[in-house]
Amino acid sequence: MAAHNNLGSWGEEKAVEYLKRKGFQILHRDWKYQHRDLDIVASIDNQLVIVEVKTRKKDTVLAPEMAVDRRKVRSLMIAANAYIKLFKIDKEVRFDIIAILGDNDDNMEINHIEDAFLPIPY
Repeated sequence: MAAHNNLGSWGEEKAVEYLKRKGFQILHRDWKYQHRDLDIVASIDNQLVIVEVKTRKKDTVLAPEMAVDRRKVRSLMIAANAYIKLFKIDKEVRFDIIAILGDNDDNMEINHIEDAFLPIPY
């Protein structure tokens, strides 16, 4: 597996641990719809929370959350819509980003951005 894939998998695992500590119930990880995916689908306080995880090493120039551009948001909307229809979800939905800087437990920083973006028409 490529190094960036290992870093991404590690970051997603750290994000799941973080969310569980905060009281979230993890419903799915890496849920696939066509060629799109939802990193983490969770639930808390009668809300469905779609979480996009971005992990970068500390020497990165751009903050991890800046990698969630309009194209990525559109992709997340399409996958989330499919998820909601498939599982007949009747809850408020929000989209969060968890940005992780670092590559090990000793130098990791987590930035949880709630309601990171609003749904956009696709």
